[in-house]
Amino acid sequence: MRIDAFNKINEIYKASSVKKTPKTEGSSFSDLLEISQTGKDYQTAKQIVARTPDIREAKVNDIKGRMEAGAYNVTIEDVADKLVDQTDEEI
Repeated sequence: MRIDAFNKINEIYKASSVKKTPKTEGSSFSDLLEISQTGKDYQTAKQIVARTPDIREAKVNDIKGRMEAGAYNVTIEDVADKLVDQTDEEI
């Protein structure tokens, strides 16, 4: 492409001239954000759950102590029943 042809096309479309947009002053519109009570409750619950540990150390330590002392006797049937009960609750 020839440079002089580009200049002629540029003149036709006046692509080199830039127009400034006027600034708006004294706008009376403002954004407003309102969070529902349900959203606030959800946020509070989420924060509490985040602070709660995944493992209950006191219960784990109690079971470990009873296992070491030989006082923690659970049959495989009890474990299977508990697993079935939990699965039924989820369904």
